[in-house]
Amino acid sequence: MKESVKYTKSKRARRVRRVRAVISGTAARLRLSVHISNAHFYAQGIDDTQGRTLLSCTEKDAGIPSKAHITVDDARKVGTEFAKRAQAKGITAVVFDRGHYRYHGRVKAFVDGVRDGGLNV
Repeated sequence: MKESVKYTKSKRARRVRRVRAVISGTAARLRLSVHISNAHFYAQGIDDTQGRTLLSCTEKDAGIPSKAHITVDDARKVGTEFAKRAQAKGITAVVFDRGHYRYHGRVKAFVDGVRDGGLNV
């Protein structure tokens, strides 16, 4: 493995640990975790006390057709769909876990969609 790849992975792991040290999900306020690839957007509502994923949503669940790249508008739609599913299960508030992603672009649009859907983030 190249040294630059090792360095990038270690920096990413440090960012994840730094964010996760402050954030924890409970049954009343789930941890909203995201994973983004170029073609897909995944969101999970996690109860860390039980170690269980209680809710999940992808771009396919939001009715977005498959394509090569997820846009900012697509991320907002996934956020709105996640909020609808959470409210159907009686969840009104979540704590956002951005993982190693910066809070801009698709990540920010997703959270804005969650807020527009009625969840307290």
